Amino acid sequence: MALEIRPNCELCDKNLPARASDAMICTYECTFCRDCVDKLCNVCPNCGGGFVPRPIRPEKAWRKGVSVNHQPVSDKRVNSKYELSDLSDFIEKIKDISPEKR
Repeated sequence: MALEIRPNCELCDKNLPARASDAMICTYECTFCRDCVDKLCNVCPNCGGGFVPRPIRPEKAWRKGVSVNHQPVSDKRVNSKYELSDLSDFIEKIKDISPEKR
């Protein structure tokens, strides 16, 4: 099963095309731009986990049937139900705990 590769930052709604080098995801594929991840202190507002750079799906099928043309990216925009201003208490509780220990 391939990643969805969501098209936007869930917090600021910035476009994050499939080849965006500033797209970050958590383990549940919550998708944020690097600027918002910094504002969130690397705390996913949905699960409390950390973020890693989102992989870039190859455009060329280096292996038969495996490329962005064969597994298209999502066009469904997802937006957070939280505002950055609502997250300070949540972030403050766990930001100093490394993601692997949360």
